[in-house]
Amino acid sequence: MTLSASSPVGIFDSGIGGLTVVKAIQALLPSERIIYFGDTARVPYGSKSQVTIRKYAQDDAGILMKHQPKMIIVACNTVSALALDVVEQVGKGIPVLGVLEAGAELAVQHSRNNRIGVIGTRATIESNAYSFAINALKPEIEVFSSACPLLVPLAEEGFIDHPAAGMIARDYLAELVGWGVDTLVLGCTHYPILKKMIGKITGPDIRIIDSAEAVAAKAKELLAENNLLNGSGAPVSPHLLVSDLPRKFRSLCRLFLGTDIPDVELVEV
Repeated sequence: MTLSASSPVGIFDSGIGGLTVVKAIQALLPSERIIYFGDTARVPYGSKSQVTIRKYAQDDAGILMKHQPKMIIVACNTVSALALDVVEQVGKGIPVLGVLEAGAELAVQHSRNNRIGVIGTRATIESNAYSFAINALKPEIEVFSSACPLLVPLAEEGFIDHPAAGMIARDYLAELVGWGVDTLVLGCTHYPILKKMIGKITGPDIRIIDSAEAVAAKAKELLAENNLLNGSGAPVSPHLLVSDLPRKFRSLCRLFLGTDIPDVELVEV
């Protein structure tokens, strides 16, 4: 497959949380064409088995490959943790980036006391993938992880400043803050929606790593290295592919992208 600067950037997630990655890419690389697939029919992935997650990753990457992308970004931390190799096989040599590796790298760069906290879905946390990725870069770092399963539905309900969301997040984060981490990785693409609230709980001394922003920066670096940056000017709206159109879809798009619903196509998986 011939890659060119005008080819799209393919992004997929288990649902629509990965639209935080779309937003970060748009902010950093406004000229890039984006094809996004959200597997809204089979969300969530975080509670599924590894076998199922790997099968879904193969399906999702296959859907994006039909659009001949120049890069695939795995905006799902669960797939990044358990099935990145599957996406690389389907991609047949095109660059593949996972949010997990990008977030781990940025966390290592910013931690001063070698104590990093990670929050994510159960599957991501139980995989220990963040610990492995962080310790591969700097073995002396201690990683403290906490599964926060209720934060995804709270984000999707738009409970960004809701007292109930604050109570639950405070409960989840108390232990991590107590362990003296100086850096906290948001290991799920839904969590940037709640970043302000999380920051209020953790306080100014803990650096919050937004894996969506981290992977956008990594994508820019990789595209530039391969002479694949699209410099053709005018910003382009993303094209969204979904496997189901939930009733809340319009409000969720507004919440995650900050704009009204973009171009959406329903596809079968």
